[in-house]
Amino acid sequence: QVQLVESGGGLVQAGGSLRLSCAASGSSFSINMMGWYRQAPEKERELVARITSNGNINYADSVKGRFTISRDNAKNTVFLQMNSLKGEDTGVYYCKSIITTTGRGTFQYWGQGTQVTVSS
Repeated sequence: QVQLVESGGGLVQAGGSLRLSCAASGSSFSINMMGWYRQAPEKERELVARITSNGNINYADSVKGRFTISRDNAKNTVFLQMNSLKGEDTGVYYCKSIITTTGRGTFQYWGQGTQVTVSS
């Protein structure tokens, strides 16, 4: 069983920075993609950034130039560095991963979510 554990959310003033981490744990698996999604109150969950196993990266237009996604393959961990935070970045941030587990197939997994609140 694969699990995703997130950390790094919190309260920050507008213009500040936060760094989120998401670590995948389990056995006999390979990661195809890891990414971050967010959900603001009364809004749908949306993509923030994602990185594939071959290094392709996508960002939402709203975060380009402010957020940076990176990974540590040895630790099965993905990071989201968030700079110049704005009020509209407030929401619950979820880690998502598409993982292939030996003998079981390919599935998507979600973390439990971490709250990011940006105050003006």
